[in-house]
Amino acid sequence: MAHKITDACVACGACASTCPVEAISLGGDTYVIDPDTCIDCGACADGCPTEAIKAE
Repeated sequence: MAHKITDACVACGACASTCPVEAISLGGDTYVIDPDTCIDCGACADGCPTEAIKAE
């Protein structure tokens, strides 16, 4: 199951640079994860300084 970026996102981009399948992109004021591309590896959550990424 894909991870989800919560409202705690500050749009720093750290998650996007850690994603091995490029499933994360800027979607307005925050980043979003494409659930169809996400491989649920958790690299984005590990790289998020605000802990805004949670497993669904």
